[in-house]
Amino acid sequence: VQLQASGGGLVQAGGSLRLSCAASGRTVSSYAMGWFRQAPGKEREFVAAISWSGRITYYTDSVKGRFTISRDNAKNTVYLQMSSLKPEDTAVYYCAAERNYGNPTVVAGPYDYWGQGTQVTVSS
Repeated sequence: VQLQASGGGLVQAGGSLRLSCAASGRTVSSYAMGWFRQAPGKEREFVAAISWSGRITYYTDSVKGRFTISRDNAKNTVYLQMSSLKPEDTAVYYCAAERNYGNPTVVAGPYDYWGQGTQVTVSS
């Protein structure tokens, strides 16, 4: 599975961006999908995850109510809609896929495949 993240950019505080993660090589309809981010000098942290069916979603507390993860299995793509962006959201955002038919995982270790990352910069 190859994952290609896109949609990052420079946005002012309060603005919005939608990240996309397109999978290729095989279908990810049976995979849980996650978004993680890493800011300069910090460890990679969990942002959001969605189950293979799309019925279960998890978010880190700092993005609840502002970010929405979704997936379109027909397009083999996962999205992260980010609204009310804050400067502290600035990071490289990575998508990841986990072979998991249960609840999605909120830590990086179990994920099997990773995208290359897309930079999100929020100016104050």
